Amino acid sequence: MTTLTLISTSPYALRPLVKAALENQSRLLQAGIRRTEARLRAFETEHGWPSAEFVRRYENDELPETLEFAEWIGEYRLLMRLREKITTLQEIRFAD
Repeated sequence: MTTLTLISTSPYALRPLVKAALENQSRLLQAGIRRTEARLRAFETEHGWPSAEFVRRYENDELPETLEFAEWIGEYRLLMRLREKITTLQEIRFAD
């Protein structure tokens, strides 16, 4: 567990500002996840493989190196990073 302490010299309450910023970042990540999932579905439809199968084959060097496959693996890895980030944000709790 990581603890973060914020100190502000502003007379305004810091918690609502930080909470709003976290919620906004969460919305942006969710939008990114939706866009990335749509791109992955397009690759899956075009090639007839689920992304998990593609990644397995790609990582086992069963597929040629093409720009399209590089884009597909990039989108897949991006989705994994976005999901990790949103999970981290959603686990943040404010201490009282």
